[in-house]
Amino acid sequence: MTTNTPQSRVITYRQALNETLRAELERDENVFLIGEEIGVFQGSYKITAGLLEDFGPKRVLDTPISEEGFVGAAIGSAMLGLRPVVEIMTLNFSLIAIDQIVNHAAKMHAMFGGQVKVPLVIRFPGGGGQQLAATHSQNLEVWYAHIPGLKVLAPSTPAEAKSMLTAAIRDDDPVIFLENLALYNVKGEVPDGEQVAEIGKAAVVKSGTDLTLVSYSRGMVTALQVAEEFAQEGVSIEVVDLRSLRPLDRDTICASVRRTSRAVIFEDDMLSYGIGAEISATIGEGAFDYLDAPVRRVAAAEVPLPYSKPLETAAMPHAADLSRVIRETLDATRFTK
Repeated sequence: MTTNTPQSRVITYRQALNETLRAELERDENVFLIGEEIGVFQGSYKITAGLLEDFGPKRVLDTPISEEGFVGAAIGSAMLGLRPVVEIMTLNFSLIAIDQIVNHAAKMHAMFGGQVKVPLVIRFPGGGGQQLAATHSQNLEVWYAHIPGLKVLAPSTPAEAKSMLTAAIRDDDPVIFLENLALYNVKGEVPDGEQVAEIGKAAVVKSGTDLTLVSYSRGMVTALQVAEEFAQEGVSIEVVDLRSLRPLDRDTICASVRRTSRAVIFEDDMLSYGIGAEISATIGEGAFDYLDAPVRRVAAAEVPLPYSKPLETAAMPHAADLSRVIRETLDATRFTK
């Protein structure tokens, strides 16, 4: 009997995004791209390379440095039936357009009694570790994840970048699409053909029985590395990739903790009021009776991220920090492996 199995290729996260944008531009004439230097310059990080040449200036629109203006224009075009994909050079510049995103894109559907849809995607890179200093190295995902009306996605692999961006462009709600700068050159196996993720669904990317490790985006690279190191010692860690920060897949998180009875959360953002705090509260509400140890969190230092490489490195969370906290959590329950 012949079994048909999907073919796949190893490509970078950057290439997965570029190919997905191309595929959606070809599939739906209502999709267009808009942002600063995405056409002639092909984007600050070359995500839109070759798209202006193939689809022309009506589908790939260069804009002035005017985030509030072109995000507002995209919202208006989405209300009229188009499907704009906005690229903002960096997450940090999205603050210039915060009124358009929070007060208009997120609220139009509800404020017009459901008569208006805003099928809009806003992509931007963020995160630290690139020596871009305090105002260009932020992780503000929790700001957007706090707002009803927005969906917030944070893919961690090239395959997720493809399937989740496809889902975002086809969704009828405004979607914030977070791309960590450190992931652009990461390679991974990506299935050929159409892949559409389920928005709001987390993934158990490694099964385990001794502890649940929850992370997302760049943090997943460290989380999986640490989980594999503990596996060499005979410790079985289950790793949950959140993928979608809003809506949040609380069922998958709590089901995992009920299996392992211990939880550690790893994030690039700061500890106070962060995504980790929301996950910790979710576990407290949905799996408290199953816990053998307090939920622990590992995050960045509570400082503006420095330009100095040694200071930036010291402020960011690392595998050693995560390993220490996992070991403390296991030791607290007299885990003897």
